[in-house]
Amino acid sequence: MKNKFVKKAAFVLSVVVALTLAGCSSNNKNGADVADPAVDKKSEGVMTYAEYMAAPLDSEVTIEAYVQAKQSWWEDQATVYTQDKEGAYFLYNMACSQEDYEKLKPGTKIKVTGFKAEWSGEVEVIDASFEIMDGNYVASARDVTQLLGSEDLIKHQNEFVSFKGMTVEDSGDGAAFLYSWDGSGTDGDDLYFKVSLNGETYTFTVESYLCDNTTDVYNTVKNLKVGDVVDMEGFLYWYEGVNPHITSVTVK
Repeated sequence: MKNKFVKKAAFVLSVVVALTLAGCSSNNKNGADVADPAVDKKSEGVMTYAEYMAAPLDSEVTIEAYVQAKQSWWEDQATVYTQDKEGAYFLYNMACSQEDYEKLKPGTKIKVTGFKAEWSGEVEVIDASFEIMDGNYVASARDVTQLLGSEDLIKHQNEFVSFKGMTVEDSGDGAAFLYSWDGSGTDGDDLYFKVSLNGETYTFTVESYLCDNTTDVYNTVKNLKVGDVVDMEGFLYWYEGVNPHITSVTVK
């Protein structure tokens, strides 16, 4: 397995660190959706989530959604996690100036036109442009713990979700995590760690562009021990199967 995102020079991260830290903790501490009355209304010509999911790959799509977290900005391209009341959308390398990137706070409503694509099971919007709209919505974490291993889990792809009561497993040679997917990385790279539930083991990731090594979640995972029981939150990313991008870990 390899990470999709080619890691850039360290100075690039310094440009975006302050802008991405908000995604590395629970989006909504009180556990309730925060929305304005217009949150479910779509503009003319905008797809519902069902229409978006039914659209063929490589077709042009237009959606409206709300920023939940920002992963990265590089050379006027932004990668953003978005969601509405119907489902979630992962926007990969969307055209975006640095000035506009700073405007994309959690809850910001945007209208996006791009092309539906798939990469190793991850459905996303690429080659996109956007405009900021009126409206605000921050999703609470949906508990999908009991959907792990089921065919229904993928229906919540890219949503902000939670996993509860999972056990940290050996990720290799007794380690509770690895730097990079194969252990070849160093501090600051993505963290990969294994957790289990009901006899099944899954690989979860702290994506370093989303949550770098200055964030609580990154350092919590670095201090995990095999056998720890944890609750987690993050975005239900997909890579050859479920591979959540974790933004919060609590050791029970």
